Amino acid sequence: MDRTFPAEFLWGASTAAHQVEGNNLNSDWWLIEQGPYGLEPSGDADDSYHRYAEDMRLLADAGLNAYRFSIEWARIEPSPGRFSRAELAHYRWMIDTAKSLGLTPVVTLHHFTHPLWFENQGGWLGEGAVEAFIRYVEFVAEILHDVHWVCTINEPNMVAVMHGMRAKAARGEQFDPTVLSVPDEAIGRALIRAHQEAVSVLRARIAARVGLTISSQAQIAEPGAEAKLEEVRYLWEDMYLDGCHGDDFIGIQAYATQMVNAEGLVPRTPGPDDTLVGMPYTPEAIEVAVRHCHEVLPEVPILITENGIATADDERRIAYTQKALTHLHDAISDGVDVRGYLHWSALDNYEWGHWTPTFGLIAVDRETFARKPKPSLAWLGSVATTRTVSEPH
Repeated sequence: MDRTFPAEFLWGASTAAHQVEGNNLNSDWWLIEQGPYGLEPSGDADDSYHRYAEDMRLLADAGLNAYRFSIEWARIEPSPGRFSRAELAHYRWMIDTAKSLGLTPVVTLHHFTHPLWFENQGGWLGEGAVEAFIRYVEFVAEILHDVHWVCTINEPNMVAVMHGMRAKAARGEQFDPTVLSVPDEAIGRALIRAHQEAVSVLRARIAARVGLTISSQAQIAEPGAEAKLEEVRYLWEDMYLDGCHGDDFIGIQAYATQMVNAEGLVPRTPGPDDTLVGMPYTPEAIEVAVRHCHEVLPEVPILITENGIATADDERRIAYTQKALTHLHDAISDGVDVRGYLHWSALDNYEWGHWTPTFGLIAVDRETFARKPKPSLAWLGSVATTRTVSEPH
């Protein structure tokens, strides 16, 4: 059975500045890459800083109508209070290019990375952290006057995980870096306040829909662990959702499900169907995520800002996405207000220390930067143009 999506649905793909632009020298992540952690460097990345028009044209030519990208704070404000108008103009050119190609720009103001000076001042627990972010938002707002979708902060719950681990390291506390920590609550609350103040600033200046994106773990309780699920999910997800009442939308990002038992998160054991980042192959995660979000925020529309699979097998990418969209349509049919689907990612890019995991609809030659669209791009473009996805076999 074919599933038809709403007429005004957004269909697109997403990227993040640090993962595709290259040479983000003033970023905290650039410094981390050079550290003693065995990470691969981002280097030139996909050189999308210079090739963004080619990337956008490939998406538009395939039939997509939206492109999500981020503005890099470390480029805009390389030192405290000193802003680059040249960099601001660069991102305005990106907005103009997207619009000229018929792509709706979905602009993210913060996607994991921070200026080095912000990190050196204590990050989100430093004095004046929220005020510094708002100063940046106020400066960037002047190029967003005709942008219809703005994400303030990407996955604050994951920022709270990563920065919480850094805060522990700075205090000399012992922890296992291979085990994903629970999001740091103090950092999380600072990020929620930053989001809420950014919403107020943007609403006073522009007419865009404003929201944040959240990393949904699509957590499912084992029998008898329902109370533990609520406890775990609060720190991972619901605390952030509670901070979004009254927003114009919420961005949901889901890749795989996560089981919870009476002890908490169930450690994932490797399986033959795992993706290249060790996640289980569970395309139903997107439906679990949006249904729970709708329960917490029934009045707030949802935009799928990330969903995809790390695989070198593009047929598997198509199969995963087809199943995910079928599950998403089931939720929409039951009244969940979903406004669009943005695939992660547009390009094979830098996955935070590694180049092996490939999420992209477009392959990128690491030496020449030549772009090669995969069959999955044409497939998703056909879904976008027909607004229809077929039942998976």
